[in-house]
Amino acid sequence: MIESLWLTASDGVRLDAELALPDGPPRAGMVVCHPHPQFGGSMRTLVVQALFDALAGHGIACLRFDFRGVGRSAGTHTGGDAERLDVLAAVEALGERLEPTVPLVLAGWSFGGDMALSVAPERIAAWFGIAPPLRYAHDLDVVAADPRPKLLALAEGDEVRAPSEVVAQVAGWANTHVEVLPGASHFFAGSTGLLVGLAVGLAGELAQA
Repeated sequence: MIESLWLTASDGVRLDAELALPDGPPRAGMVVCHPHPQFGGSMRTLVVQALFDALAGHGIACLRFDFRGVGRSAGTHTGGDAERLDVLAAVEALGERLEPTVPLVLAGWSFGGDMALSVAPERIAAWFGIAPPLRYAHDLDVVAADPRPKLLALAEGDEVRAPSEVVAQVAGWANTHVEVLPGASHFFAGSTGLLVGLAVGLAGELAQA
């Protein structure tokens, strides 16, 4: 089941969102943040769409949204500053729909991955960063030191930032696992099934913990 939602960030900006729910009670939830708004990113881009389409079938509630200034969302792009408020609003909205014991994963692709890694709300159980360039993120040292799990899926042939550079940057992060997807580009055409598998696996581990 898919529901249309309006979220309100803490600065009053209204955001267009959608929620995909499994047939039964969710065993986990995932917020998915989309790529850079100024390069065509929206909640309907490839990787976000693939996760949104697949996760409910695995018992995982999935919330996607358009950052401020994208699609029907109000506001304007701020380069990754106020977008953090958008992420927090999405986490709060999904958290309200889940039982307190149901784990919530904060995920994002590219710019969205950077935004996901820029906040550390108490409600989330883990982060899932998909090809985050770590160029738009804020306060990375906070998440880096956080003991909650972090899974980073990088593309072997990433055109935006070489995976070796990201691996080196996160080498000292707490509880962080990196998967480099062979043959994948930054856009993951033909590789979205692998990302879905990683997302389902992470959510499953958290649900069993």
